[in-house]
Amino acid sequence: MNITKQDIDALNAEITISMTPADYEAKVNEGLKKVQRQANMPGFRPGKVPAGLIKKQYGTQIMVDEINKLLNDSIYKYIEENKIDILGNPLPKDQTSVDFTKQADFEFVYQIGLSPDFKINLDSSNVFNHKTVKVDDELIEKYLKDIRRNYGKPASPEVSTEKDVVFVDINELDETGAIKAGGIFKSTSLSYERIKSEKAKAQLLGLKRDDKVVININDLYETAVDKSVSLGIEKDLAETSNCDLQLTVKNISRMEEAELNQELFDKIYGAGVIEGEEAFRAKIREELSLMFSADSDRFLRTEVENKLVEKLNLQLPDNFLKRWLAYANEKPATPEEIESDYPNYAKAMQWRLIENKIIKDNSLQVNAEEAQEEAKTFVRSEYARYGQTPTEEDLVKISKDILAREKDAQKIFENLYSKKVLALIREKCTLQTTEVSYDDFFKN
Repeated sequence: MNITKQDIDALNAEITISMTPADYEAKVNEGLKKVQRQANMPGFRPGKVPAGLIKKQYGTQIMVDEINKLLNDSIYKYIEENKIDILGNPLPKDQTSVDFTKQADFEFVYQIGLSPDFKINLDSSNVFNHKTVKVDDELIEKYLKDIRRNYGKPASPEVSTEKDVVFVDINELDETGAIKAGGIFKSTSLSYERIKSEKAKAQLLGLKRDDKVVININDLYETAVDKSVSLGIEKDLAETSNCDLQLTVKNISRMEEAELNQELFDKIYGAGVIEGEEAFRAKIREELSLMFSADSDRFLRTEVENKLVEKLNLQLPDNFLKRWLAYANEKPATPEEIESDYPNYAKAMQWRLIENKIIKDNSLQVNAEEAQEEAKTFVRSEYARYGQTPTEEDLVKISKDILAREKDAQKIFENLYSKKVLALIREKCTLQTTEVSYDDFFKN
């Protein structure tokens, strides 16, 4: 077998594999013997079908299978031994059809896309914006309000306020102000913040059970969809209706906020873990800082990715990669779809090359212990979503199960390498840190 590589340009090459019978005949004969041992044909005892008949019936297909296996093994071995950095996978070049029934010598040509050669210097000349969330007293109060509401208790106050949900019977009124026979009727609930007009909002305050109030339908609901859904009427009617509605209060519901006391602290963190309101606020500040730190890291990672991809502007074997994407796609994709998706794919590929270069140049490593801890962190976060805390036994067992699954383990290692790359950038590059409010941070 003879394998040669010809560079087309800096990003594209062809690998040619030439074969003679000496390269594949032994494997083909072995395959024929295997089929012969298992063959069961009328007129012959099992395993005693003549070799010539087996070859006539199965020879070509076995030769095709063995040559394809040999091609696959040979080309990847050649790429590995010659340390060729490829993108995607080798693709057969369009060429004259091979006739396996008549040919004995074969030549196969594969196209490969080459990784661009580049350098990256991580030093103070690389400047990245780094946004952080300002965890101030206002944000803590907002978070505390949510906590108190979530741990609050339901109540039925006598008089409605802007905090309440009012349950009402709604009747459509006619031109005289009387309840319209066959008109709109609906029992529903209304909350202050979802009402359209300030006038209607004011009318819902200070109400008691059995009170009646008249509100125009267009003051009560902002859109025809809102009218249709809430009142259970057809959309066409909702779009044209301009009637007055009589609301009769049937009940008032309120979620009373929990008190900031030791009972609440123990309920959230366990008995005696947090002592007093000052310690509770400090714990909230710590948790918010940690939570927003992850958001800040995501922002920085995106900033680094965008700037380095733009700065290095790596050239890719675009035509080859588009062809490879069409070939490798699980679902058939049209040329138009490939063209539309390619810019995002190319950017992701450029960043992957840059990140891998940083990892290689700086000898970054992830060991088994780090992967185990990262898997445990993931398990803790999943439990926390449901307000639970895993035992150490559960942590060990589930994290081992995660790392035993190839795809899940790959995600764990990729995440750790990404964190190490970001830590290296923090250490070597210039970060322009800006502390902004919660609203400004998540504005874009």
